[in-house]
Amino acid sequence: MSRWAAARVVEADLLALRAAAERAGTALARLFSTADHVEAAIFDARRRRGTGGPGRRTRRLLWSALCSLALGLAFLML
Repeated sequence: MSRWAAARVVEADLLALRAAAERAGTALARLFSTADHVEAAIFDARRRRGTGGPGRRTRRLLWSALCSLALGLAFLML
């Protein structure tokens, strides 16, 4: 295969790759009509995998409990 023929094959592959990427983007845009749908889908996927971690409310509650415990111990030591 000559260099010219190889260059044409590579160029055709690049064009096919670009077309596939555009189709994938269009399909994704149709699947999720708004940003809220995208975020909800991401959260659901993370929740199903178990990688979402504790929510902001849980962390705030744990932080408040820890601070209250520290203050209680400080008053007991006085």
